[in-house]
Amino acid sequence: MPHASGQSEGSAPSRLVRIEAEALLALAARLEGPMAANFARAVEVLLACGQSRGRVVVTGMGKSGIIAQKIAATLSSTGSPALFLHPAEARHGDLGMLAHGDVVLALSASGETEEILLLLEMLKRLGDALISFTCNPRSTLALASDVALDCSVAQEACDLNLAPTASTTTMLALGDALAIAVSQRKGFRAEDFAHLHPGGRLGRQLLRVAQKMHTGDAIPRVASNAPMKDVIYEMSRKGLGMTTVAEGDTLVGLISDGDLRRLLEREGAEALRHTAGEVMHRNPLTIAADEFAAEALHRMEHRKITALVVTDAKGRVEGVLHLHDLWGLELF
Repeated sequence: MPHASGQSEGSAPSRLVRIEAEALLALAARLEGPMAANFARAVEVLLACGQSRGRVVVTGMGKSGIIAQKIAATLSSTGSPALFLHPAEARHGDLGMLAHGDVVLALSASGETEEILLLLEMLKRLGDALISFTCNPRSTLALASDVALDCSVAQEACDLNLAPTASTTTMLALGDALAIAVSQRKGFRAEDFAHLHPGGRLGRQLLRVAQKMHTGDAIPRVASNAPMKDVIYEMSRKGLGMTTVAEGDTLVGLISDGDLRRLLEREGAEALRHTAGEVMHRNPLTIAADEFAAEALHRMEHRKITALVVTDAKGRVEGVLHLHDLWGLELF
């Protein structure tokens, strides 16, 4: 009997999600067992493609085509240049997108998609490698592939067992697994990811301290023998609420506006008799220029401070990073 929501018990959302989850678990089991060797071969094919400066051309029709576009985007963003080729448009001029040395990654649940099968002759002429994702290991596409990866599912999530649902979920997960495995083998680093994602939240999360710090004459700096009136002047002039205390380029201490305020409250006019070296913190918290800005923000919030001195491995001052420089970046 239908529920009040109008959904039958057989098509309850939780049941549909479980079907897709079970399909993913079955895929994971194949990757750990019978499909492990084929997956490793696919990774090697894509690595060889990258070494020869080829591209990964991902293709698929219908829902598989939509998944193919996402896989192409994931490959590109993790260091494997990729593009999407619509198999129907390919026969009307877009075959020019294919070049010798590319790898074609073809998605077809049946393995018998006509528009994709019509591309096979062209692929043989170019000598391009073919990797396929299919739910039928004995299909025409799978048998024609250099590497065929099995995306088969026990059932689709729809009641009619027709709409591509669980099968497209496994294709998507397998594409992600392949892209990440290749990027790991390439030694793809956070710096590389940042280079490919300069905009948006991802780009902001991967900003380096060097990109936001104050440098050169903008760095507040006094010598340890500087009188307090010079310290106050330097802090006011640079406007960062602190000053470094340095001997040459080497950091020896730090004075914050809080230190100065407490000193004045405690000693009044007598505070001006001190030198910077007598007031400074001798072991201020520092950070390296190549650290992530997100890490700098974390340290400032954890220690309840508003600025970090940026130093090199020898303790020389390279810059100052202020909390204000990180506001609005949505680092987390």
